Amino acid sequence: MSLRSFDEVAVGEELPQLRRVIVREDVKDYADAGRDQNPLHQDDEFARSVGFDGIIAHGMFTMGHMAACVGDWAGDPEAIVQIGGQFRAPVGVGEEIVTGGSVRKRDPEARTATLETWVSVTRADGTVDMPLKRGEAVVRLG
Repeated sequence: MSLRSFDEVAVGEELPQLRRVIVREDVKDYADAGRDQNPLHQDDEFARSVGFDGIIAHGMFTMGHMAACVGDWAGDPEAIVQIGGQFRAPVGVGEEIVTGGSVRKRDPEARTATLETWVSVTRADGTVDMPLKRGEAVVRLG
């Protein structure tokens, strides 16, 4: 990939959506890499005892998926200057998360674009929830 040109970016431009079905191995690998062995992310019985259907993905795993979407759009993950959002709902194993966003503003002087981003999840019953809301990313472009 190559870094996108700032001059080719327009306010309102949509980011291509990035999809991923969460599998148990993803959650385990993330727990190992982040050294977060909370049983909520490891033990179905424990997760059910506190009100979930089974283990859930780490919130930062969901944020990482959003960062991957932004980095893919920018052409280089190192273009991300800042990224954030509000964690609002859990994501369980077997659920699909979808990330997207749009360009909200451009700063020609800094050659940055501010993106409005989001992550949705479709539940087993067909309802759609937003585990990550009010996402925002700032990227520095070429």
